[in-house]
Amino acid sequence: MAAVLVVEDDAAVREGLELALRRQQHTVRTAASGEDGVALLREQPPEIVVLDLMLPGIDGFETCRRIRVLSQVPIIMLTARSDDFDVVAGLEAGADDYVVKPIEPRVLDARIRAVLRRAVAEHGSGDHGAERHGDLEIDRAGMQVRRHGEPVALTPTELKLLLELSRHPGQVHSRRQLLTVVWGHDYLGDSRLVDACVQRLRAKIEDVPARPGHVQTVRGFGYRFGRS
Repeated sequence: MAAVLVVEDDAAVREGLELALRRQQHTVRTAASGEDGVALLREQPPEIVVLDLMLPGIDGFETCRRIRVLSQVPIIMLTARSDDFDVVAGLEAGADDYVVKPIEPRVLDARIRAVLRRAVAEHGSGDHGAERHGDLEIDRAGMQVRRHGEPVALTPTELKLLLELSRHPGQVHSRRQLLTVVWGHDYLGDSRLVDACVQRLRAKIEDVPARPGHVQTVRGFGYRFGRS
């Protein structure tokens, strides 16, 4: 079970989510605004954040960005519509996943568990020692990444994506393959998740994100990790 922070301004929705998640044995704290959500996160960091996009004051996009300055905690964003702009903007702001309201509590619970599994999926994988890929050092056993000798703060999803791509340098991975491996075999998402996560990952590990040397696009197919 997880410690969940729900940030949702609609009282009925917020209370419904809190009750449903508590029934699934999660520990839940709630906030009615982005400002309050960030304050609660500072006070007692949760294991995962469920964040509505349409908030009073600072909206969900800005709240997500502020959380990312403080923490790499997994974030699932709630959107009242599946508008492409909302979804892509939320993912680019730092969210790990999204669900469209109204959401079935069991579906949200499954998404929460899937995101949290990604945070620990690589532990005990049997890979030992640090790998060097140019300016990147990837320690699979320690779940750490360094660039030019400095630690790189990655979200669980970004880390899982990097670990998967770098496991087979030069091998092309389709977006569907990456969704299956990184997001989960039973995940019913779309390729926007992969593209947004790649964009965020490049911003953290590439010298020039627009001309990536590590996570390369293979037009019409997907992505590959560049050979050192």
